[in-house]
Amino acid sequence: MILVRYWLMKRFIGDKEFYKHVFMLVIPIMIQQGITSVVNLLDNIMVGVLGQEAISSVSISNQIITISQLAVFGGLSAISIYSAQFYGGCDYEGMRYAFRSKIVLGAIIAAATIVILLNFGSTFTGLFLKGDANGGDITLTLSYAESYIKVILVGLVPFTLSQAYAGTLRETGQTFIPMVASVAAILTNLCFNWLLIYGHLGFPKWGVFGAAVATSLSRYLEFAILVIYTHAHSRKYAFIQGAFRSLYVPSALIKKMFITGVPLFMNEFLWSFGMTTISQSYSVKGFDVVSATTIAATTWNIFMVFMVAMGSAVQIIVGQQLGMGEIEKAKDTDAKLLVLNLLLNATVGVLLIIVSPYVPLLFNVSGEIREMARLMLIINGAVLPIEATVHSIYFTIRSGGKTFITFLFDSVYTWIVPLPLAFFLCRFTSMGIVPIYGIVQFSATIKMIIGLFMLKRGTWAEKII
Repeated sequence: MILVRYWLMKRFIGDKEFYKHVFMLVIPIMIQQGITSVVNLLDNIMVGVLGQEAISSVSISNQIITISQLAVFGGLSAISIYSAQFYGGCDYEGMRYAFRSKIVLGAIIAAATIVILLNFGSTFTGLFLKGDANGGDITLTLSYAESYIKVILVGLVPFTLSQAYAGTLRETGQTFIPMVASVAAILTNLCFNWLLIYGHLGFPKWGVFGAAVATSLSRYLEFAILVIYTHAHSRKYAFIQGAFRSLYVPSALIKKMFITGVPLFMNEFLWSFGMTTISQSYSVKGFDVVSATTIAATTWNIFMVFMVAMGSAVQIIVGQQLGMGEIEKAKDTDAKLLVLNLLLNATVGVLLIIVSPYVPLLFNVSGEIREMARLMLIINGAVLPIEATVHSIYFTIRSGGKTFITFLFDSVYTWIVPLPLAFFLCRFTSMGIVPIYGIVQFSATIKMIIGLFMLKRGTWAEKII
């Protein structure tokens, strides 16, 4: 028994230096993600004062925009796998090539998104407004959503380029400056929300349109901070030296990144599209459901900060160790990170359940919507440890370049399990939205079991540079 306990401690529990390194890396990411999520909650509360139509329109618009943002994340993350390993191997020329690739790919995705949404944005938003209106004004909601999307598109290019700079800085271990840039942008967004939604201090009272303007302005500020800092410290960050002298990237590297990147890009795109489709299925149950799921999702984002930060830790730390050829060390580190993520999020899940009765009271919605949101938050709190484990597994497999496996594990799974569940239960049964929501959320258990099996095999751990 003592030997078993010793083995478990050594296998899954790190020493003081291990946790010091991990938390120095993840705390800035957690702060950044936490502030982002809190301000998003405040955004929704501020917009929600304008009525159910306003909060629903912003929620629908953001779900559509998120598909593009996650496509950017997926494409750039595929390149980040190489960038992290290049940094681990002290190959700064390789990092420079990876950075150039991020800039070009981000610009292409942003341009494609702008063209698509300017032409078909109203069609997409209309898909969420097919259910029972329950007293809400669907026409007004659609009008709000169309104007919101058009303004958000103005800030899409700086958003994508910011991801290229911030991601590459994080891959060098620099998480503080991306946090500073993000916090500055978030606070700017919050201030201009207050000014432009309500028309304070002589500013125009633009409502939902003002919220979109504030968001776009904040993205330009974030981009400016990242660019100025990175180029001002070019000696420290060698990848930026000569990065824009040309856009040359060796064809062999492009081919490797393409092979690795296409599954990851398609994964993020199809996963986000799948999750948006699930939300659209929920909306079939009525207009009130859109507001309830908005409250639940916004609150969920606050309580998932540990999960997101630990995913970044897996990608950066394990990726660097793989780049140095330390395969067994990478496996050992990953096991400890996974257990840490599980324990942290089990605690956070309990906290979410405790606060579930109080968060919906912050929103200007009916009692029925508040009760619906409360029950959804309880479900989210219970499922959080499962989702955290899945999140760690996803980034583990990805850190070794196994992007086709992550494609199967993430987006393909979404399209064959939770999405059909939501689609058929919402359209072809009389079941209420809360039990449907619970069934869909807890379907992640199957995914976790599959992921743990893949993790145990250890074939993900590979040096790819």
